[in-house]
Amino acid sequence: MRLKTAILASAVVRRANGAGAFAAVRRRGAEEAGALFVKVARLDGTAALYGPAPPSFDDVDNERRFEVVLPAGSTEADVEARMAREIGFDPDLWFIEIEDREGRSFLDS
Repeated sequence: MRLKTAILASAVVRRANGAGAFAAVRRRGAEEAGALFVKVARLDGTAALYGPAPPSFDDVDNERRFEVVLPAGSTEADVEARMAREIGFDPDLWFIEIEDREGRSFLDS
């Protein structure tokens, strides 16, 4: 059974805040199956964006996987523009923003 997006989003925010970063949900999507995007702002004008990885035939454990959509060093304006397009395409997505000078996404288990 796949973890609901609402639970996963809550866990990412809790892990980030517990590690000394600041995280907040900027957009709530579909509770059960919305896509999750995470912006990691480094507080120097740069950011990275992570989003859902495409499904793989090797993915037998049904675990959510993430990939870099925009790499670290992208401008925050680029990330915001990309998210505006993503929201236009999928209004049910979740969007979390993490502010962390170290650039941690907190998506790994």
